[in-house]
Amino acid sequence: MSLPPDLAARRRELEDAATHLGRPHELRFQPMFGGLMAYLGEKPCAWLTPGGLALKLAPADQPALLRIEGTARLVAKPGAAPSRHYIVLPAALSRDTARLAGWLAKSVRR
Repeated sequence: MSLPPDLAARRRELEDAATHLGRPHELRFQPMFGGLMAYLGEKPCAWLTPGGLALKLAPADQPALLRIEGTARLVAKPGAAPSRHYIVLPAALSRDTARLAGWLAKSVRR
C-alpha cells in the first residue's frame, strides 16, 4: 500500500519508537478513515492521520501529555467532539524517538 508522505513519515516515527522499546515485531497498522490505526501487542495505541500522530492514553496519563505545548485532543472530523482517548502530538515530540517511546509505552500499559 502506498501512503501519502505525511502518513509514511508518521508511520516511520512510530516504528522507530517501537524499535526503541524492543518491540518492532509487535507493531502493526490497519487503514482506517483515511489514516492508519496502529496496534502494539494487539492493543490500539495510536491513530496516524493527515493532521498528526495521536496516541491513545489512559485518563490518568492524559493531563501530563496535554501540558506539553502543541498537544491537543484529536478531532476526528470537522464538527466532531474532541476525543476522550486520543491526543495529537506536536511534530517535535513525535520526531523525538526516546520521548515518543516513553509515551508509547504508557499507551500500551493502559
